[in-house]
Amino acid sequence: MTDTIRVLSTGGTIASTGGEAGASPSKRGEELVASVPELGDHADLSVEEIAQIPSFDMGWTTIDQVIEAAEAAGEEADGVVVTHGTDTMEESAYVTDVTFDGDVPVVFTGAQRRPDEPSPDGPSNLLTAVRAAADDRFQSAGAAYVAFDERVHAARDVTKAHTSDLGTFRSPDKGPVAALTRSDVRIYRSPGSRSVDLPRSVPEATVRVVKSGLGVAGESLREAVDAGADGIVLEGTGLGNATAALGDAVAEAIGSGVPVVVTSRCQGGATAPVYGTGGGGETLSRHGAVFADDLPAHKARLKLALALEAAGDGDGESVAERFGSYR
Repeated sequence: MTDTIRVLSTGGTIASTGGEAGASPSKRGEELVASVPELGDHADLSVEEIAQIPSFDMGWTTIDQVIEAAEAAGEEADGVVVTHGTDTMEESAYVTDVTFDGDVPVVFTGAQRRPDEPSPDGPSNLLTAVRAAADDRFQSAGAAYVAFDERVHAARDVTKAHTSDLGTFRSPDKGPVAALTRSDVRIYRSPGSRSVDLPRSVPEATVRVVKSGLGVAGESLREAVDAGADGIVLEGTGLGNATAALGDAVAEAIGSGVPVVVTSRCQGGATAPVYGTGGGGETLSRHGAVFADDLPAHKARLKLALALEAAGDGDGESVAERFGSYR
């Protein structure tokens, strides 16, 4: 029996062509699928167009539409593939992994080279995504992935690591879930979600990211709170440390009821409250800051916004309970 896969198209480089005003999405999802006849060897495909935008302009409303369509498709199809721009693909995949209510895999893919450039990588990546989504070992997991350059990555772990390399997506410390050969899908670690579940929503909460670094004052964090931020993600250094000035501002923010989640600017490794002094991780923890384990700042921002929305809806779990050990 042939697997059925629904392809949801959103634009991105995989659908873009050049023009006088710059490149922009112009190809429809049906065109992308039709350009790769080998897809039919692996699944019966149907296509639904959600958007026609570059991913750097992706927003909460559009990704919510993608997830809603994926949930609906999951009632009939064996898997879902989302064509998407690479700039924010890992964010959209992560929000999907956190909020998707379904049992089928949702596999994001795209391209680094446009269809009108030499040796475009979109067709190969689309084939990789369909093969993964149609593989029995990925089905019934209800998780999101990024398929790129013949590798399949877990949404929680993956990041775009290079502006233009064809193998741009990597999973620091963890590695890919699977790799594809000409004839096989090789599983390196068990498919499934590595994310805590949160309700699907379009959050109204405002979460600001503040970065620490050499000589950074506390005003950037205070200004975010004064501007009405509902939550702060502090991208610290090393294990999750900040300047003493930022440490003072963290204490003030938490004292005023604004939660602060601490991440690290390092691509690998987890945060841990170890150091004292004014802005060390142990001091931030004593102030009440929540540590995000190894979740990067841009994903912690999304998770905090969803967690604040869920808490506001009275779902019973605190923001701190949503973060913690690797999950």
